[in-house]
Amino acid sequence: MTMKEKATNGEQKLTEKVEISIRLDSELVEQIRHLTNDPSKVIEVAIRQWLRGETSRDDELTRTPIRKPLPPRGEWND
Repeated sequence: MTMKEKATNGEQKLTEKVEISIRLDSELVEQIRHLTNDPSKVIEVAIRQWLRGETSRDDELTRTPIRKPLPPRGEWND
């Protein structure tokens, strides 16, 4: 087996695709379609990022609250 054949075999493993059926919210699919005509590509990239732990969520539950210091006693503006 030559180096070229080894590379070809490795590439086949990386590019082999498996078709699956999943159920998604129709609104979510519409949002994905605004990004691309190939939703499977977006889903594949998202899953790869999620598996690598690269997702950075930005919603109310993942934000660290910013605490503002309270003014000293007696300086309240009542």
